Amino acid sequence: MNIAPYINLDGQCADAVAFYEKALQAKVKGIMRFGDMPNEEHPIPDEAKNRVMHAAIEIDGHTIMFSDTFPGQPFTYGDQLSIAIVSNDMERLKSIYHALADGGQVIMELQKTFWSPLYGMVKDKFGIQWQLNGEECKE
Repeated sequence: MNIAPYINLDGQCADAVAFYEKALQAKVKGIMRFGDMPNEEHPIPDEAKNRVMHAAIEIDGHTIMFSDTFPGQPFTYGDQLSIAIVSNDMERLKSIYHALADGGQVIMELQKTFWSPLYGMVKDKFGIQWQLNGEECKE
């Protein structure tokens, strides 16, 4: 299991990734924009296409992940950090998700997405946001 900080921004994500790449001597592991998503059922509005859906940098073997909010989503400075748990143990992710949701708030139900076999978001009873992301075993 891998645990990493996840930073949300409001349209400045690409600039932040470039800044941290230089300032922290980090390696950019990838950047995916909302416009890169498969969008047959839900077309992406023009103002969202260039925003970052997901990015990651690596600093000495440690990962920090980033994304922009989707246009119109609420954004409050100070609330832009969450913790991502990435694992190939789907049962453990389900258990962690339900434990964190107890007394908290479900932001996104656990579900299959185009990038993950199991993904969900929850804010625990202490106000900490968690992202749980299933990763398929690579053998």
